Amino acid sequence: MSALLAVTDLVVRYGDIPALHGITLEVQAGEVVALIGPNGAGKSTTLRAISGLTRASAGGIVFDGRDITRAPAHEIVRAGIVHVPEGRGIFTNLTVRENLELAGTTRRHDAAALAQARERVFRLFPRLKERLGQPGATLSGGEQQMLALGRALMAQSKLLLMDEPSMGLAPVLVDLIYAVIREIKSGGATILLVEQNAYQALGVADRAYVLETGRIVLQGPAAELRNHREVKRAYLGG
Repeated sequence: MSALLAVTDLVVRYGDIPALHGITLEVQAGEVVALIGPNGAGKSTTLRAISGLTRASAGGIVFDGRDITRAPAHEIVRAGIVHVPEGRGIFTNLTVRENLELAGTTRRHDAAALAQARERVFRLFPRLKERLGQPGATLSGGEQQMLALGRALMAQSKLLLMDEPSMGLAPVLVDLIYAVIREIKSGGATILLVEQNAYQALGVADRAYVLETGRIVLQGPAAELRNHREVKRAYLGG
């Protein structure tokens, strides 16, 4: 069975500085795959290359049978990839309602599907329903992360790219965000998850890759990596 996403020998450079040294990974439909590793390993760069925000220097990216290596970001969104960036990336000058409505523009022809997606977001994040008229800038960090995830769910993508969803959040909010990730996973979502919190990432993922200095140094089932001596030493405090 061919993967929903296949990244092959991907190289990304920032000027003369290499950020990714020919990495290869894949994501099957319906699975959660985690990318873990230290700061500067190339995790966020990998997601940005997949979503078209950063141009690949070499290698290939195939999504749902289509080569998207050189596709512009807006075409990649239309193809079914939604990217929740590090730092949330919400429109702080727009209200919660307006943020969610913008996210649903790719499905504006299907009012019933939009309404269903909106109700799902409110069920997962009732606090957003309470704050529909508030500008994004007035939300707490946790509420902004809820809005970022809610926007992504409104788009009803084939593949969700999530970059550091737990960053800067209190432990109780981290638990909430990961409970939501587990719920959308149980509904069949496909997720490529970049996360500094390796314990949380490996707890929700099916498989994982470990990146160091732009190279994949370990890969395998998340449960195995969670018990791997080097992973425990470097990322899990073991």
